[in-house]
Amino acid sequence: MFIPAAQSAYRTLRKTQPRVRLNAIFKNGYSSKVEYKPIRSVLVANRGEIAIRVFRACTELGIKSVAVYSEQDKMHMHRQKADESYIVGKGLPPVEAYLNIPELIRVCKENDVDAVHPGYGFLSERSDFAQAVIDAGLRFIGPSPEVVQKMGDKVAARVAAIEAGVPIVPGTDGPVTTKEEALEFCKKHGLPVIFKAAYGGGGRGMRVVRKMEDVEESFQRASSEAKAAFGNGAMFIEKFIERPRHIEVQLLGDKAGNVVHLYERDCSVQRRHQKVVEIAPAPRLPIEIRDKMTEAAVRLARHVGYENAGTVEFLCDESGNFYFIEVNARLQVEHTVTEEITGIDLVQSQIRVAEGMTLPELGYTQDKIVPRGYAIQCRVTTEDPANDFQPNTGRLEVFRSGEGMGIRLDSASAYAGAIISPYYDSLLVKVISHASDLQSSASKMNRALREFRIRGVKTNIPFLLNVLENQKFLHGVLDTYFIDEHPQLFKFKPSLNRAQKLINYMGEVLVNGPQTPLATTLKPALVSPHVPEVPLVTEPPKGLREVLVCEGPEAFAKEVRNRKELLLMDTTFRDAHQSLLATRVRSHDLLKISPYVAHKFNNLYSLENWGGATFDVALRFLHECPWERLEEMRKRIPNIPFQMLLRGANAVGYTSYPDNVVYKFCELAVQTGMDIFRVFDSLNYLPNLILGMEAAGKAGGVVEAAISYTGDVSDPKRTKYDLKYYTNLADELVKAGTHVLCIKDMAGLLKPESARLLITAIRDKHPDIPIHIHTHDTSGAGVASMLACANAGADVVDVAVDSMSGMTSQPSMGAVVASLQGTPLDTNLDLRTVSEYSAYWEQTRTLYAPFECTTTMRSGNADVYLNEIPGGQYTNLQFQAFSLGLGDFFEDVKKAYREANLLLGDIIKVTPSSKVVGDLAQFMVQNDLTADQVLERAEELSFPKSVVEYLQGSIGIPHGGFPEPLRSRVLKDMPRIEGRPGAELKDLDFDKLKKELQESHSCVTNRDVMSAALYPQVTNDFLNFREKYGPVDKLDTRIFLTGPKVGEEFDVPLERGKTLSVKALAVSADLKPNGIREVFFELNGQLRAVHILDKEAVKEIHVHPKANKSNKSEVGAPMPGTVIDIRVKVGDKVEKGQPLVVLSAMKMEMVVQSPLAGVVKKLEIANGTKLEGEDLIMIIE
Repeated sequence: MFIPAAQSAYRTLRKTQPRVRLNAIFKNGYSSKVEYKPIRSVLVANRGEIAIRVFRACTELGIKSVAVYSEQDKMHMHRQKADESYIVGKGLPPVEAYLNIPELIRVCKENDVDAVHPGYGFLSERSDFAQAVIDAGLRFIGPSPEVVQKMGDKVAARVAAIEAGVPIVPGTDGPVTTKEEALEFCKKHGLPVIFKAAYGGGGRGMRVVRKMEDVEESFQRASSEAKAAFGNGAMFIEKFIERPRHIEVQLLGDKAGNVVHLYERDCSVQRRHQKVVEIAPAPRLPIEIRDKMTEAAVRLARHVGYENAGTVEFLCDESGNFYFIEVNARLQVEHTVTEEITGIDLVQSQIRVAEGMTLPELGYTQDKIVPRGYAIQCRVTTEDPANDFQPNTGRLEVFRSGEGMGIRLDSASAYAGAIISPYYDSLLVKVISHASDLQSSASKMNRALREFRIRGVKTNIPFLLNVLENQKFLHGVLDTYFIDEHPQLFKFKPSLNRAQKLINYMGEVLVNGPQTPLATTLKPALVSPHVPEVPLVTEPPKGLREVLVCEGPEAFAKEVRNRKELLLMDTTFRDAHQSLLATRVRSHDLLKISPYVAHKFNNLYSLENWGGATFDVALRFLHECPWERLEEMRKRIPNIPFQMLLRGANAVGYTSYPDNVVYKFCELAVQTGMDIFRVFDSLNYLPNLILGMEAAGKAGGVVEAAISYTGDVSDPKRTKYDLKYYTNLADELVKAGTHVLCIKDMAGLLKPESARLLITAIRDKHPDIPIHIHTHDTSGAGVASMLACANAGADVVDVAVDSMSGMTSQPSMGAVVASLQGTPLDTNLDLRTVSEYSAYWEQTRTLYAPFECTTTMRSGNADVYLNEIPGGQYTNLQFQAFSLGLGDFFEDVKKAYREANLLLGDIIKVTPSSKVVGDLAQFMVQNDLTADQVLERAEELSFPKSVVEYLQGSIGIPHGGFPEPLRSRVLKDMPRIEGRPGAELKDLDFDKLKKELQESHSCVTNRDVMSAALYPQVTNDFLNFREKYGPVDKLDTRIFLTGPKVGEEFDVPLERGKTLSVKALAVSADLKPNGIREVFFELNGQLRAVHILDKEAVKEIHVHPKANKSNKSEVGAPMPGTVIDIRVKVGDKVEKGQPLVVLSAMKMEMVVQSPLAGVVKKLEIANGTKLEGEDLIMIIE
């Protein structure tokens, strides 16, 4: 029942003069005279949320509030909420500042304070503090010092409970101070036992021990925690009751001997013996047990002469038996839920009782106190539930709370910009819900917690939400094992936190420059490319993909062969930008134009949009997931077949993989949206080629086996790769079951006459197989060659849209379309549509100016017929030459490429074999070596790794065999691979790889696992980047590459219906002592600031190094804290799991264990070192 008379009664009494009431004298020590004396000012000897709670009660009662604060708390909100505030404990450690009794008394005396409220924690259960307050002529808002001492002493409290007839748990007769005493008790009474701080509570200094070998270590840790938190490390030991409920009864007593209970709370949802969620009243507690428990609590309070607010705690077993644990002679954190169900303000009541009012005068008689509904309190803490609830510190970048009907918030420094320090408790805000029943109260709490937005530190909100949605919780089926026995509570989807991560990324770019290497000094253009409109409300027209989806690969190939017109494959989405823009075109720009392509180019043979270099470049440089790119393109282009480049047994990598990796890759690619696999091998090595074909075919894709073309079939002098070589290869591939046959002219060497000879020869032998020609336009003859192929019987040729064609890219789409208009091979494409498509890419290309090939290459060059450099490699070699300082020697590099190719045996040159030739060429130029010198000095030279591995046979066997004597001279006694390189590799254990990734990353998908199987380190770096900076692929390209301009406003669409509005405001000119620079943004109209480490400036400042998360040898701090114990030294051998260091933070201690076995190489810490999260502790080899 809510007490309407309380406020008016109090106001009436405050107007009267102090007076004396006569009461009976009680043997339990209650006073026989109760003097009423109004309190004018209250000092709260505490900090944070509870201090503010008391201040608010004082304000409502017209009482002046006084705060104290430590040096570390000078920016804390609690000192600003008080009427007056004074610093205490200058020069003392953070916790000790609030434990300095003489200084607290001095502040009271100097500032006319009448009374002191201890809050909870710190000095709240110290009888010497209560006595010092009284001795100073002040009033202590709490029980008498004698009661505080008796109830704070676990042993004395047990004696009192026995005297009052309250059942107890077996335990030690007195405090235990040594591990030897603890071990003796455990041996005598058996396990399990629980160690508890003898002079404090709140879960600090508490350990459950179930194994005898853990007794000493657990005692030391618990005692150390207790000493840090309460100033005394003495422990109390009890037998541990299995499967209990933790029920506590709230009491309120006055100086006249009146005691009432305010019903009970269920505090069973705990971890590390600290309460996480509290409920009032206790659900599913039989009334008869409740009555016995509350009666026992009141009886104990009267027995000891208890006054003011307090709590009696019990353990209740499954049979309904309950046992006294302890009395908390203070206000408790969870007092809020009792206030909600009874309507009684406990803090105001404490003050009123301290003034001398009796409970009847306040209207608090037992018959009038009736609970109403259910209240739940969740403690939102800055702890990471995914990392064993380790405390998390830092700056609150964003704070937005949940509110609304039935929700109460008790907090302190919960606001944007607040600093969460490692010195105090991790509590951020208490959220209290109240409703008519437990389920409704849980629903309100759930809704409120979901409204919270907290960025900058991790919180336990995801865990709390799982608790609130657990069916046992919702039905009140609880005990102290609840968290331990529900591991699903720890399976939660972490907050995306996309907005804050993106702002951090942009801040990083503004302070430290581009986060992807730029190839030139050119800047992205200030343009927003115009996207041609399409009718999005209608489905795009049907295309060839319908045949593939409905009838399968064979029917698809037959349909292609039956088409009379020349079909085109558009390479704009992959090979064109690989050749012209270093493969840097982002999904952001590809997806913008995708709907237009779907509606206007539905009769294309395919879009080449994936695989090859785009896969690892997306991860490595663009920081986006290639699988997501494929999936999103498929959503926008459902009607055109997609084609990818598959490097045979090398998949989309540069080395050999176990066979199951190639098969799994193709399977996942088809599931994600891929249709056609253009399978090739960099040496035309059939065993590698056929493996890729089989993998693509088994996955359900169209198999397009590709013959990599080199040489010149029209030149009778070029005998190694003659017409017969190619027709024989074609025979083998058709026999192996290819659906489509491709000629892959990766360097653009296929002259028109050579094209006529080659295609005619293959068509004559295989009249029913579709033939697809891929080329590059490096020489400028690409259009002529493709027309020659078409006239000779090819079904498909490659083109790129005009503004992305020419030079090392593919021939012009518009040129081919126009050339065939009105002929039997007419492509049926509208030249105006091609022009509109080209206009988009002409603008978009300017965004990628830093990677523009025309920086170093002004036109095509027919010398490609001499050096035979593949189109995609040509521009890359130019950029590499410039970056290595060989820009003026690029002509020499091209000549060396020809010589290197001949040295290696005149091989097929396409990734990865082309890289071998390119590496050898640059090696020769850098070291000023001729081909003859390389051969002569082969035994003494240190060749590039790719050259050595090629000669070992790591990518297959070249046509005609390896070059001798070069191979023997380079390899000497090195091992050689005979046959297909991947044939002897063991299958990759994908489950094991996934578990390894999950140890370091959250939300690991099967796609991530596949990427890691191909590119382990690149994928690991990508996952780290994504977790730190979020979906950077959503940013406009210019902003992604070079960041926004100060003052610029722009939108970032995250998903349908969710768009961020951002404005870059400023970058601070001042550098903080730790090398941090502040960057300011406006996000959705609200000010946001991020702190970015200036990597250039920090070189001149000593900053503790960070552990590299991807390097397991580097042991980082799992949480911020202070080093209090180092258990190893340099040179020590350590085992995995061995304790290395003990950290202390937020009054909690943590043992850092070794992540691996090895030897300690370097220590980066000393005792007393203060660490931030992820600071490097040591290196283990």
